[in-house]
Amino acid sequence: MSDTGQTERDSSLQLSRRTALSLPAVGVGTAVIGAMIMPAAEAANSAPPPNLITPESKKLRALAAALAKAPRRRNYKSVPMILTNSDQWDSEALHILFTYAAGPKQIWDNTDLTGPWLNLMRNAMNAQIWSWKHPNFIAVSATHGSAHLALYDNYIWKKYLSSFTGGKFSSNIWIEEPSAASSPASSFNDPKGVFSPHDNSIVVLQRRGAVFCACHNEVWELTMAVLKRGINPDKLSHEQLAAEFTNHLIPGVILTPGIVGTIPEFELSGFQYAK
Repeated sequence: MSDTGQTERDSSLQLSRRTALSLPAVGVGTAVIGAMIMPAAEAANSAPPPNLITPESKKLRALAAALAKAPRRRNYKSVPMILTNSDQWDSEALHILFTYAAGPKQIWDNTDLTGPWLNLMRNAMNAQIWSWKHPNFIAVSATHGSAHLALYDNYIWKKYLSSFTGGKFSSNIWIEEPSAASSPASSFNDPKGVFSPHDNSIVVLQRRGAVFCACHNEVWELTMAVLKRGINPDKLSHEQLAAEFTNHLIPGVILTPGIVGTIPEFELSGFQYAK
């Protein structure tokens, strides 16, 4: 299958690194970009409203608003192994992150699905916001390895991943909102509240302004493993299966061409690496 027909994208939407760097920055009081191109079919696949961002976090709130408007490409028919053009991933949303002018900014290298990654991100946000008094701190998850399974919706879990994990997990428990999520945000020191260890959820962290980035390389390698297990009810090609998985990333996730190769771009943009 040739690359030409694998993404069915208009090449006029390509956004080079040089072009992206010439665009205005986010985080200086303006929630820009959102209106940058994109047909209606590629409207933003928004995360839950960021209603847990503190009132003092004005620049982080502006960033969340800009990201909510930025397009997410989720109507692929097929995708190749290696992405070669910026119109094949969520380049506009990535640009908004790269040009965030506030901070501090932290990029988390998250690889272990059952590890403490969500707890660590939550702890970092709590300490930066309330202990170090940095209300515009941004935590970004560079998600790959088995942790990437937490970025697929329950359609993919029901159709593929429940069988793939041997029934160990039947659904995406990492996007469930625990009961602590309904506690008052005003009581940030509540040991059982929304900012506590009882609330380690991707969705809750998104409501606080955290961002989760997906990895195309991980999509490709996971679908290769799924095919090897014979879990392919629709008899899709590898390119088509990778497209289906990409189309079912959870709301708000930002697709990168490969997260390990994108971490240096975050670091060049002032993000500090955390593992």
